[in-house]
Amino acid sequence: MAEVISLMEIDDDNTSLPPNNKGKAVLAPPPAHTKTTPWVEKFRPQSLADVAAHRDIIDTIDRLTSENKMPHLLLYGPPGTGKTSTILAVARKLFGSQMHNMVLELNASDERGIDVVRQQIQDFASTQSFSFGAKAPVKLVLLDEADAMTKDAQFALRRVIERYTKSTRFALICNNVNKIIPALQSRCTRFRFAPLDAVNVTERLKHVINAEGLDVTEDGLTALVRLSNGDMRKALNILQSTHMASQQITEEAVYLCTGNPLPKDIEQISYWLLNEPFSYSYQKISDMKSTKGLALVDIVKEVTMFVFRIKMPSDVRVHLINDLADIEYRLSFGCNDKLQLGSVISTFTCARSAIVASAK
Repeated sequence: MAEVISLMEIDDDNTSLPPNNKGKAVLAPPPAHTKTTPWVEKFRPQSLADVAAHRDIIDTIDRLTSENKMPHLLLYGPPGTGKTSTILAVARKLFGSQMHNMVLELNASDERGIDVVRQQIQDFASTQSFSFGAKAPVKLVLLDEADAMTKDAQFALRRVIERYTKSTRFALICNNVNKIIPALQSRCTRFRFAPLDAVNVTERLKHVINAEGLDVTEDGLTALVRLSNGDMRKALNILQSTHMASQQITEEAVYLCTGNPLPKDIEQISYWLLNEPFSYSYQKISDMKSTKGLALVDIVKEVTMFVFRIKMPSDVRVHLINDLADIEYRLSFGCNDKLQLGSVISTFTCARSAIVASAK
């Protein structure tokens, strides 16, 4: 009776020369952590159990790998949500100490054209590793930031995936899944990593705070979670940079380090916009911008969020937010700050007139 070959095994006859990776693409062993190591890398999850959130996705991938049924994967979602950490944890579980021989990692800093698919990836996928004996598990090709690949490279990769399914699994990671061609999407099992919940970010930050022995106030922790917007990488970077600038991490220290306007400053600016004359508001906001080094685009973003929280007629709110969006768009193209600040105040002046008219 013929031997049944599992999805995670390769044919014994499929042997060839070692891959020609020019010494740079195969995943290297992680370096030892030092005091200068970024906390993003120092506290990166080492196993699937350590991943901060998305337990339903993690449990599904864990079960598939445990049962030797891991398909090709497409992980997509915003930055800092655990996509790369999840795949690296899967690789450690599958390959252990041989991980650097069994995983080929490419990201946007490497060449991503059709030649890389035809040479580097195909050479790696077509060879067999003897690290695990005659019946080795499949190898893993990790394509981080796959949405940066050219269309031609993606079409070439489609055929490579089909051809080497017995010996290799492909894991594609991207932020924008719409930039991945449908033919590749259909060959992968898709998992969406949503922005992390505030509870998950808080728990992970508390773990880092305890491990590093940091002095973080309650309002400082709240500010870290708020500014991260569900991005764990961003939260850790802000925490580390604030710690280097201040011994005690408070709300004010966090906002000062990142350059974002404090919530109380936004409330004050919003009060001026909604209640004071044009010239007075312009002078006060300009002075605050200069004194605290605030960027107008950050003020516009925070004021827009403030508008969502206050009571006003729905039609006035719609026009106001639409005008603020136009101002933010113009600022992204480098338009003059003074003119755009005047536009912000004019927009709120019109909104005030509309609110008064609707109340009559």
